[in-house]
Parts: sequence; structure tokens; C-alpha cells
Amino acid sequence: MSEFTPTVPSRVLPTVEVRDLPEPPRSTWRIIGPGLVGAGVGLASGEFILWPYIASQVGLVFIWGAAIGIITQWFLNMEIERYTLATGETALTGFSRMWKHWGLVFVIMTLCSNLWPGWVTTSATMVTYLTGTGEGSVRYIAIAMLIVIALGLTLAPVIYTALEKVIFVKIALVATLIVVGIVVAITAESWVQLGRGLTVDARFPVPPLEFAVLMGAIAYAGAGGGQNLCQSNWIRDKGFGMGLYVPRLVSPVTGQEEAVSSTGFQFAPTKENLARWKNWWRFANVEQAWTFAVVSFVTIALMSMLAYSTVFGKPGLENSIAFLQAEGEVLQDVVGPWFGILFWVIGALALFASAMGIVDYTSRLASDTIKTVYLRDKPISVNRVYFIVVWALALFGTVILLAGLDQPLILLVFSACFAAVMMFVYSILLIVLNRKALPEALKVRSYRLGALIWSVLFFGTLTVIVVFQQAQNLFG
Repeated sequence: MSEFTPTVPSRVLPTVEVRDLPEPPRSTWRIIGPGLVGAGVGLASGEFILWPYIASQVGLVFIWGAAIGIITQWFLNMEIERYTLATGETALTGFSRMWKHWGLVFVIMTLCSNLWPGWVTTSATMVTYLTGTGEGSVRYIAIAMLIVIALGLTLAPVIYTALEKVIFVKIALVATLIVVGIVVAITAESWVQLGRGLTVDARFPVPPLEFAVLMGAIAYAGAGGGQNLCQSNWIRDKGFGMGLYVPRLVSPVTGQEEAVSSTGFQFAPTKENLARWKNWWRFANVEQAWTFAVVSFVTIALMSMLAYSTVFGKPGLENSIAFLQAEGEVLQDVVGPWFGILFWVIGALALFASAMGIVDYTSRLASDTIKTVYLRDKPISVNRVYFIVVWALALFGTVILLAGLDQPLILLVFSACFAAVMMFVYSILLIVLNRKALPEALKVRSYRLGALIWSVLFFGTLTVIVVFQQAQNLFG
């Protein structure tokens, strides 16, 4: 093993330590989690707003787009996980090894996309549907939620464990809503239309919906933008592969911090290590396929069927949070008052859980990059950097809400553009990283390389369309 020379670039960051790949778990159940967290965080605006809105406008003729988007993201997530499984480093650290500031570029774009707390005001708005307190109370409910999220993420002894539990509860609640919906609200006709929408009735484009809206719906089915990159952080905290050697992110208040190198590890491609790698790679693929891909598609499909069964063709529906009020009211009329209330309760809790996940992944990406690349030799720990970023996000969101500011147009433009640009760029970087930084036996190749090339072409096209459209909106 001492004769093995690490293949990970060391021009920007120190070379990695050579260690054997840990033994994989005997049971797949022990590693279930990161895919569900990814699905649970990502299933927010798409699950409750965008895809049901599309179903309400054009039926289920575009549901195939969700399948394409989720499959594309499954391949992307696996290539993000490949580097972390092999090194214990996040994909952002790998990118930073190629150019020092790549990680910072992605962190800034993620921060700009998530600084305005729209992800928590949606949950707060659904609470007002239940309480009848009106729009004036949204900001105060949202501020309370921001404080609860920050406390939850910075006081939990092991942060990933706390987030995983919240997301598991969210998925259980959404599953409950779906099961009840299948029994009392989803019609037989919607099942027929689902099958036809995936086959003979599949259409593109789908008037009157804009081309960019449809492309965006495909791109962000499941997750999107910086969230995909955080699969590195989540599987590392779960102890996948070489990530087992890296201590988990803990609260600097209630957790027990451990001294840790800011860089990762590599294993020599011996027969024993490659046999373990084969098992780890299989486990990671199965976990991501069932918990991210299948859960994401099933949830989107069934929530779209619920919308189709109740509000398809209803005039005046909005592509905004107000759409949920209309759908809940129709569910109350069609099924009973109790079901509309259940819809809003679970929606509010699910969107709150997603908001918590968004704060977590934004803070994880920022803290990991800041500590590993810029504060590597400083005494501050990554746990304390994470603590600071979480509370900074909460404070910034509170200031915006207290100021009574709506989401500015320029930030809407940035948010629309950043995710597409990020996915386009990191699809290219993943090809370079997983071809050049890993030993021959671990490199991306074959159909997985083809999937990354497809991702580059798709997100590149989406980037051009979105940027052009938003430039027209601003200057046209």
C-alpha cells in the first residue's frame, strides 16, 4: 500500500492520506438515508406546486418529464457520490483541487439562490390557511420558523441525524396524505391518464405552458442546483466509503468535536479494496435509486394525479403558493372539510422540513469549502463555521421579512439562472474530476459517461434558454 501514489491532484490542497477502504455494511438497510434526505428536501415546490400546477393546466401529458429529470439527477448524484466514496472529500473539495475557487463559486451561487427565505414563507402561508390569520401574519410565522430551524440545526448533537429524522417524518406524512388521497380523492381516470402520459399521450412542447417552464420542471424534478452537490456531505456523515474516516458535523454547543484533517484519503487499488469498492458502489446505487429516484417520481406522480382529479381545467389557478389554497378548498368541497385541512397541515409541515434541509445544505456547502480551502490552517472548526452560516442565513432572512420586502425581481432572475448554470458547469467538472483524479478501476466510463455528457447538453441548453428569457424580461 505504501507504494501507491495518490491520483488526487495536490497542487492546490495537500495530498491525501493512503488508507484501506472500510468494509461495507452487511445490510443495505444500515445505509438507507442520504437518498431519502435528498428526495425529502427536493420535494417541496415541485411536489406541492409546480408539477401539480402543470397537471391542473394540461393534465398528465407531461409527467414523463419528471421521469427524465429524476433519472438525469440520479446519474449526477452517483457521480457526485463516486468521488466522496473514493476519497472522503466532498465534490466541492475535489473541484477546488482543480482550481482553488471553484468551491467558492458554487457556494456563492447557492447562497444567492437561497438568501431570500421564500422556502420558509411558503410553509408559513399554508399555516395561515389553517388559522385564518391572513397574509399579514406570514412574516411573523416565517421568522419563528427560521429561529426553530436555526436552533434545531445548531443544537442537535449530530446534525445529519437530526435532519434525517425530520425528513423521515416528512416523507411519512406525505405518504399518509397520498394513501388517503388514493382511497378518497384520486380517480380511476387519473390512473389511466398517468399511463397514457408516460406513453401514447406524452407531448412536448405543451401549450399554453412556456418552453422554459417545461424545461425547468424537467431539470428540477427531485432536487436541483446546489442540493445535488450536498449528496457528498450527507453520505460522508452517514459513513459511506472513505467518508467513514471523516468525523460527522456536530453542534459546537451540544456535540463532541473531533480533531480532523481538512483533506481526505485514497485507497490503493488492491484486490481486497476493489472488492469492497464494488460492494460500496452497488450499495450506494441501490440506496440512491430506491430512496431518491423512486420516492421522488412516485410522490410527484401521485400529487399530480391528486391535482388532476380535483382541479384539472379549473380557471384562474396560479403558479404560486396561492395555488395550494385553491386546491385545498376544492378538496374540502369534493371529499370533505377534513381532507382539505389534512392537505394543508401536511403541506405546511413538509415545506417546513424542506426549508430546514435547504438551510442545512446551503450551510454545509459553505462551511466545508470555507474551512477546507480558506481556513485550513486556522483554529476554527468546520462545526463552528457551520454554526455561523446557519445563524447568518436566519438573521438575513429575518431582516428581509421584517423590512416587508417581497422577493426582488433581480433575485428572481438570479435564482432562475443559478441552478441551471451550476448544473451545467458541475456536470463538466464531474467528467474531468472522475476521469482524471481517480485510479483507472474507479473512473467514470461507458453509459455513465454518456449520461454526464447528456447532462452537460441538457443543462447547457436550459442555461441559454433561461438566461435569454430572463434578459428579455429585464431589458425587453
